[in-house]
Amino acid sequence: MDVDIVTEAFNKVAKEKGKYKSTNVEKLLDLEYDLGTLLAIDTNEINMKELRSNKKDEYLLNLARDNTQLLINRLWELPFEKVEEATVVKLPQQSYILPREKPLPKPRQLSKWEVFAKEKGLQKKKKAKVTWDDILKKWVPVHGFRRAAAEKEKNWLLEVPANADPYEDQFEKKIATQREKVAKNEYQRLRNIATAHNIKVPHMGVPPTEKLTSAQLETAEGLARISTASIGKFQPRLPKEKAKEKKLPGTKKRKIAPVPAAEEKESNLGIINSILNKKPKLDISKAVNKQIFEEQSQRAEEKKKFKGKGGKKQGKKHGIGKPSGSKKPAAGKGRRNPHKKAKGRKRR
Repeated sequence: MDVDIVTEAFNKVAKEKGKYKSTNVEKLLDLEYDLGTLLAIDTNEINMKELRSNKKDEYLLNLARDNTQLLINRLWELPFEKVEEATVVKLPQQSYILPREKPLPKPRQLSKWEVFAKEKGLQKKKKAKVTWDDILKKWVPVHGFRRAAAEKEKNWLLEVPANADPYEDQFEKKIATQREKVAKNEYQRLRNIATAHNIKVPHMGVPPTEKLTSAQLETAEGLARISTASIGKFQPRLPKEKAKEKKLPGTKKRKIAPVPAAEEKESNLGIINSILNKKPKLDISKAVNKQIFEEQSQRAEEKKKFKGKGGKKQGKKHGIGKPSGSKKPAAGKGRRNPHKKAKGRKRR
């Protein structure tokens, strides 16, 4: 009876030992190791007969187990230390570059605001997660369901504006306004995604609102006009519709590129310096000609004034001009003949 118990115990130990293979593995060719990346390369020949048989999975499993055991044996050869009851091994520098399964991810496309902030040199400041509410006298989170609960607790009573309908529910109006803001933010987010993937967003349709603005009415009128079979070519004009300028196809409005903050500052300083440091230039010839022109124009005005006051009468008074009753001298009278000798004079 005792012999049977001992035999059974030995058989049980043999079975348990059979479950675990030895840590000593023999290979015809040694493996190539890169312990920095925990890589082991087996260059031994594969047994094609075992690989093509029905026990293919078992053969590959044993092969992977043996190679892993060899890699772990090499790791135990490295210097190790114990940190908080754990054995830690410092791996050496890697020497083999492992290829990637997928290409490197592309950088995320910046939104319109991020592009504008980068060009203008604006930096995003980190905001606090909670703020102090003077009405509730406690700290309220900026975002989340607790923020909504605090707003509901604070705004339990809303004031009706003077021009609003007294029977209108201000709470529903506030909720509708908040929903519109959320929808606008979501629309802007989708537009940023479309811009990042170079997808053109169609600018068509009018948002559903109770009162349309002039711009929205103009958009609706334009969409209704081009919705005909002729794309609005033979559509008659409305009674009070103004004629619009037709743009040539292919022409686009020129957009001014945004200028970086440093260049804008430098150009503005250049303009200010050019204005402040500007010195007047004296052109002597131009100044002399201007003075001469002024004097001539002044004399001309004086002559016009003199003639306008009656120049003939003033001429008589001052001995200027001919008397009204004077006659022309007769021929030979009043004129001196230069060839006739003067009386009482002798010629020398």
